[in-house]
Amino acid sequence: MKYALLIYEDEALYGPDKSGPKIAEIVGKHMTFTQELGARRIGGSGLRATSAATTIRTVAGKKTVHDGPFAEAKEQLGGFYLIEAADLDEAIAIAKRVPVLQDGSIEIRPLLEP
Repeated sequence: MKYALLIYEDEALYGPDKSGPKIAEIVGKHMTFTQELGARRIGGSGLRATSAATTIRTVAGKKTVHDGPFAEAKEQLGGFYLIEAADLDEAIAIAKRVPVLQDGSIEIRPLLEP
């Protein structure tokens, strides 16, 4: 089964536009983690800061464009992995190994598959 592992952290830890010294530290950890996953990793990437985001909001059929994410939150979606795992238990075991700098969360979401 395929899963998305969505990584949420406080992006302020990484500095403006994710250019602070902590970004090199976490990228190195993710590179190691990616190698450990091997063929179980289907894809994934880090994301630019929320200041680079654009949101399309639909209300009553009308679409509007907004700069940044729609809602303020303590943690922001900072990246994701797409993985192949035998079941949810294996996906959980993998998600527990995803590097985060300090506090954060990893959302595990099964993909819709035909």
